[in-house]
Amino acid sequence: MTGIIRSRTERIVSSIVKVHPHEISSLLHSFSCFFFILSAYFIVLPLRDEGAMSLGLNNLPGLFLGSLVLTLIAAPLSTLIFSMPNLSKIKALVLIHRFFSVSLLVFFVLWYASSSGNSPATLKVSGSDPEESQNPDVHKGIPASSAGWSNHSWLYISVRIGFFLWVALLNLITISSTWARVIDVMDNESGSRLFGFIGAGATLGQLLGSLFAAGMARLGPFLLVFAAILMELAAQSAKGISKDLVSHSSEEINPIREADHNQKVNSDEQTRLTHVGSSPKSPTVGKPELWVILEGIQLILSSTYLLYVSLFLWLGAVVSSFFYFQKVTVIAMAAATPVARRKLFAQINSLTAIFILAGQLTITGRVLTVAGVTTAICATPFVAFSNMVAIAVWPTYIVVAITETLRKVVTYVLTRPGRELLFTVVSQDEKYKAKVCIDVIVQRLGDATAAGMYKLLFSMLHKRLSTIPLYVLPICFLWIVTAFHLGRRQVHLAKLQAMSVT
Repeated sequence: MTGIIRSRTERIVSSIVKVHPHEISSLLHSFSCFFFILSAYFIVLPLRDEGAMSLGLNNLPGLFLGSLVLTLIAAPLSTLIFSMPNLSKIKALVLIHRFFSVSLLVFFVLWYASSSGNSPATLKVSGSDPEESQNPDVHKGIPASSAGWSNHSWLYISVRIGFFLWVALLNLITISSTWARVIDVMDNESGSRLFGFIGAGATLGQLLGSLFAAGMARLGPFLLVFAAILMELAAQSAKGISKDLVSHSSEEINPIREADHNQKVNSDEQTRLTHVGSSPKSPTVGKPELWVILEGIQLILSSTYLLYVSLFLWLGAVVSSFFYFQKVTVIAMAAATPVARRKLFAQINSLTAIFILAGQLTITGRVLTVAGVTTAICATPFVAFSNMVAIAVWPTYIVVAITETLRKVVTYVLTRPGRELLFTVVSQDEKYKAKVCIDVIVQRLGDATAAGMYKLLFSMLHKRLSTIPLYVLPICFLWIVTAFHLGRRQVHLAKLQAMSVT
């Protein structure tokens, strides 16, 4: 019976994406792991954003700066977990997912305790959101932009701030760590074929998570319980993102990358001859823990290729955060109650996910295989530039919604899979250490930069939202140039890697 189900599953997957038999197990586990992570994330995302808005829109830039500080502490710890000699990469990934699962349950208790008139000892599910029934600002119709910290208790403020920062960390750490494992199992060729399908798992998770959050918005903090369960399922799926093991002299052989061993042996010589690309893998056995924590940053600084990757992600984070601030401002003016805001956030996420999923299943693999990584990573910067012009000319809610949807679709259908291909030409140390630092720390640096710039422009331009996008156009142009150069470097390194294997 199990064999029949497996055979049917393989046929279904093979009809959607070009996959070899030995790749199916890792492919499906990668797909399901991202599905559960993104489902959990998008279930709690509207709750996080609405909670932050209740503290006042003027405080949002400060929350982004707080995310940077927390990230600077958490990212090295994540790197350290993957560097522990007695902990395999699979167990480290499972540990990270399970840690965030437990943390969501903790925030569930704290959220309920911080709501007026509720305590952990009197938890019960009712037909309405406790915050909406207890928060006087809701009934007075006070918009989120005018709310202040003085309207809430210190516990309410602390929990909302902590949850905003924690969810941002959950998103970056879990996704970056999982991608690090995926690209360690696959190479440039298999990644071009399979990353689109894996990304579709994340998008399907976004769609179902957003639909669930929209339909169950009145559950309020109880959404955290569902998200915690999904993160535990992600931990279970992460166990299967492994190399197909074949016992041979206690060595792991990876059928997806049969020449992995030879490639690592030749990596130092390849780097020396080309003077480009990633820095050689350096052993960590016997090094003090402080060195292991800082090694990810050291790997980035010692590689011009990784520095370009960092610049690419930083510019993308800056532009993305500008779009986020505009979206939140529009929603704050369109909805006055916590439930209404959560529904609106979830509905926008659901609509975006539908288009992303369709594109990933039909376009991503073909574009990455035919057009290549350069086209993929240049697509979003070009669209972002066009979107900024459109918003400056037509600063309306409809235009903001359309441009935000278009940007995210292009990002997750083309640029995000292409971005992961950038790391298929680096060493294993750089995948687990440098990549996490780039995905997490650089991302938060971009968010913090955008938060400071947006707050400054917002005050200088007297809250004229239509003028702000014009100041982002130079950043978008630099993003396009960086993406084009980086794509060409990746193609060159991929060719050198293929030559070293043969």
